This record gives sequence, structure tokens and C-alpha cells, in this order.
Amino acid sequence: MPGYYMENFGCRATQADAAAIEQRLAELGFRPAGESEADLFVVNTCTVTASADSRARQAIRAFHRRHPGARILVTGCYAQRAPEELAELAGVRWVVGNAHQSEIAQIVATPAPNGGDGFVPLNRLRGGAAGSAPAGPEILIGNLSEQREVLVGPIGPGGSHTRPTLKIQEGCNHRCAYCVIPLVRGSSRSLAPERVVAEIQRLVQAGAREVVLSGINLGSYGRDLLPRCSLDELLGRVIEQTTVERVRLSSLEPMHLTADLIDRFAASNRIAPHFHIPLQSGSDRLLAAMHRWYRGEHYARRIELIAERLPDAAIGADVIAGFPGESEADHCATLELVARLPFSYLHVFSFSPRPGTEAARLGEAVPQPVIRRRSRELHALAAEKAAAFRARQAGRVTRALTLQTFRDGATDALTGNYLTARVPGRWPSNQWLTLRLQDGGEGLIGEPITSRG
Repeated sequence: MPGYYMENFGCRATQADAAAIEQRLAELGFRPAGESEADLFVVNTCTVTASADSRARQAIRAFHRRHPGARILVTGCYAQRAPEELAELAGVRWVVGNAHQSEIAQIVATPAPNGGDGFVPLNRLRGGAAGSAPAGPEILIGNLSEQREVLVGPIGPGGSHTRPTLKIQEGCNHRCAYCVIPLVRGSSRSLAPERVVAEIQRLVQAGAREVVLSGINLGSYGRDLLPRCSLDELLGRVIEQTTVERVRLSSLEPMHLTADLIDRFAASNRIAPHFHIPLQSGSDRLLAAMHRWYRGEHYARRIELIAERLPDAAIGADVIAGFPGESEADHCATLELVARLPFSYLHVFSFSPRPGTEAARLGEAVPQPVIRRRSRELHALAAEKAAAFRARQAGRVTRALTLQTFRDGATDALTGNYLTARVPGRWPSNQWLTLRLQDGGEGLIGEPITSRG
């Protein structure tokens, strides 16, 4: 039975794609193997930043250096955006874009001759004649505008994943100035609600206690379906029609965060009180330049409504440092808005121009030393917000799910509001514990009160 090794880069959606690819590989007799035993390497890439591209190239070069005879297939968002760049790397046998990921297992099981079945040899992309040699790596990149499928392959349970991730929405119809994702994942499309319910119940029957629902633009779920089904309505069906003990959402854009949706969270202890809501900037001028659909005060009102209805909820955000044209006043506006709102964590990104986006063509680049300084200031503020949130949780009794991480004599457990508590001793993964939280300085300590198995 052939063995493969998969390396993943990027977000939950990329991880969900990888799970679907692995499921199809297993159906054709492939087995996961350690790096030293594999003869096939699948590299599933991200392209949201230049550093993501760089990490993927480094991994490919390392695999070829250590295993010169192995076959390498590269897929994912970087493969969709710049297939020729990846095909130039030594050892790469195939480059397969996002539109054809469902075919990867068949491709590696019965590889077509160069240029067959939709493949284009690299020399053809460089202008060579059909049939000319050398053919080189094969590239298969489809038209994402024609895609209607959501690649389904829930992550876990089992392996290294205690909490399965189910991708229920793919693509994005918006065009933020900095974002390459619509170019590499296509337009928004949704998994039918009855399929979502069936997949969740299947995961529950396999042992899952918590399921994470993810998407590229999750709040737009259901707008492409007939009849339409909003994310709020879908959550209602999940709670009513499945026995999942806890469901968690990945990321929601602020304009999709309605009062009804917040009320849905507040009404059920089976929905994790955790909201990740990209901000990107606190400057209205920059938000307009980014083509974001809200302004600072609109965003703030939504965060304040969450805090009012769910005072212990985790609230996280993405923030970009150094978008072209960002002035010191713009940066200060972001710092002031973040400081004012009850965030529990931030993801800070230094601006990285992405080919094909509007922001890559803007000429007002912020100097790198300035970007690094602004990023440090945002990271420092994020650390203060995280510490304050942990301190507010000290003394609280809450339920947490044990993870597979055991280190320094303690097991990690995740609370509904996205806090990791260190529980003394070794505990089985995927087990509910009732914990009394204590602030341990650098993190939380969980004192077990009861366990529910």
C-alpha cells in the first residue's frame, strides 16, 4: 500500500481541504506515513502573505533534498495563484489548483501522460509547442468561477484533532483591496443545511464532542442556496436536529453579526461563546481604502452588543499593520479602538502585498521599520488584552474539553470561550471537565471539580 506524507499551511479551510484529500487517498488504498517512509508528498499551500508562500517553497525544497526520489504534488491557494512558480521547483511532479482538489487521489493513483486529461506541461505554459520536450511538471488549474462544490472532508475526530472542523462555506464575493482569497477560492458557495446536519451527526457518532464550523466568508452562508438558509437558521437546525454537545464558529465579518445571531448564541449553552470578527483597522479612512463595508463605530457597536449579551464571551480580531498609506494618525486610531473594546485576543498581520490585488498596486508603501514598530505596538496591546481577559476569568467555574496536548505534567483543556487551561495530571483527550479557573500568570490553571467522561 503506497504511503504519503501531507504538509499543510494556512487556515482551517485549508486544513478541511486536506482532510477531504486524505479521505479520497484512503479510498484508493493510500496510507498516511512518516516522512522517512513516504514516496508521495502532498504540500497543501496558503498564499495569504508572502511569508506563507516562502514557507511552502522551503518545505518543498526540504522534501526534495531529503527524499530526491519521491514524487511531490503541490496544491492549495498558492498553487492556484502561481502554478508556474511552484512547477519550477526541483522535485515537483504535479501542481493542482483548488478547482481540482477532489481529483488528486485519482491523479496520483493513475497519472496521465504529460498534457493529458486537462494537464498542461510546464513547457507549454512557457510557450513551447504541444508535444515538445522536456515536458516537465504537470499543471492542472481550473476555472474557479465555474465551481459550485464545497469540498467536504471533516477534520477528525482522531489523529491529532480532538475537535473536528467541518467546512460549510467556500469562496468569497467581496473584494477587499488587500485580499487574494477570492482569486484563489472563487465565489461564495454553501453546503446544503441537510448535508451539514448529516455530517455533524456522523462526526458525533464517531465520538466528536465539539465541532467547529468554518468557511472563507462564513457569515454569507446560505445566500446562494434555494431556498435560502441563513447562518442563524442553520445553527437553529443544528441545535434541534443533532446531538452535538458544543458547536463553535470560526470567523464572522462584522456586517454579518446581527442581533438575532448574537441572541442565538446567548440562548444555547451548546454554542461556544466565541466570536472572531476581523477589524483590520480602526481608521475609517483606511477601512474605506481597504473596501471594508463598515466603519469603526459600526464595528464597536457590534462588539459592545456581544459584551452586553455574553459578558464572558471570547472576542478576537484580525488587524493589519502598515496598509499602504497608513499614517501615524491611522495607526493611533486602531490602537485607540482596540484599547477601548473588550477583546480577548488579536491576530496581528504586517501588510504583505499580494499579486493581483488592488493594494499591491498602491504606491504609498509604509517603510518596513515603521511596519515592524506598529506591529510590535499592536502585539503588546494584544498581550495586555489577553492578560486582562484571563484575569477576569479567575475564580470562574466552567466546562472545558481536554485536548491531546500533555506537557510539564499537565493536560490542556479548552473552554467554550476559547481559553486554554492547564489541568494538572494526564487526562484522556476529548473528555469534559468542570474546572475552577485560576490565573497562573502566563496562563490559566484548571482545578478539576467533576468530570463527565
